[in-house]
Amino acid sequence: MRKSVIALIILSLLLTLCGCGVLPSASEKTSGQPTEDGVHIVTSFYPIYIMLLNITADIDGVTVSNLTRNETGCLHDYQLSPGDMQKLQGADLLVINGAGMEAFMDKIIAQYPHIPVVEATQGLDLIVHEGEINPHLWVSPEGAKQEVENIVRQLTALDPQHSDAYARNGLAYVEKISQLQAEMHQLLDNAPKRNIATFHDAFAYFAREFDLQVVAVVEREPGSEPSAGELAQIITQIKNKKVAAVFAEPQYPEAVAQTIARESGVAVYALEPAVSGPEDKDAYLRIMRQNLEVLREALY
Repeated sequence: MRKSVIALIILSLLLTLCGCGVLPSASEKTSGQPTEDGVHIVTSFYPIYIMLLNITADIDGVTVSNLTRNETGCLHDYQLSPGDMQKLQGADLLVINGAGMEAFMDKIIAQYPHIPVVEATQGLDLIVHEGEINPHLWVSPEGAKQEVENIVRQLTALDPQHSDAYARNGLAYVEKISQLQAEMHQLLDNAPKRNIATFHDAFAYFAREFDLQVVAVVEREPGSEPSAGELAQIITQIKNKKVAAVFAEPQYPEAVAQTIARESGVAVYALEPAVSGPEDKDAYLRIMRQNLEVLREALY
């Protein structure tokens, strides 16, 4: 009798270890009621959603939905609605950017503790400014490629049934981004004007990749408008450093940007950080090519 009990304990431990890190079967899932043989992936916001549309393209039984609205922009102060939370019902995986972008993760983990989380920036080389991690890695083509590769590695570990398809799609998407990246370097590596000013801090990785000098950041956090004194200091920096252009983002009000343009005499352009757009797997590539045309005009 004692030997039988010991054997059952050992068998139970072996089964637990074998299942570690792999998606549970439909009967074991506790996050909702997905289909019997399907995998439902939820993404935290738009740029991660576009990555997953590419990584999961044409894979039978794998579906993707986005947690937040596509027009939301960055998630620094985003509050999840009850409707957002309901989208996690039946989710098998949650894919996030990480690096502090999703400030609402504590709420998700508390309500859905069993959903495995894939973090796209995990282990990557991130910029830290005054103790704060900059999470906007995807705005750089090199950073976007690293995030895609990181997501694929984690997905294949959690869902080995579709590992070959994830890897194949991920490689194809990275190659597309690499083609775009080569075009961007061909233009920007030789740009005669290299000093810029930005709103928000979304373009830090982009500037690092293309060796552009960000002389001033007008609003490091959206909505944190500079005081009159800070604004005067920024305008002085822009004049003294011979800044070529001030880059605003279309998701945020332009009033301060127009003031800077008027007082400094430097033109304001709109650059898109790819945080909102259509539900189209090629959207990131198109957005970045549009940015390239803006940069061509501003830096030459």
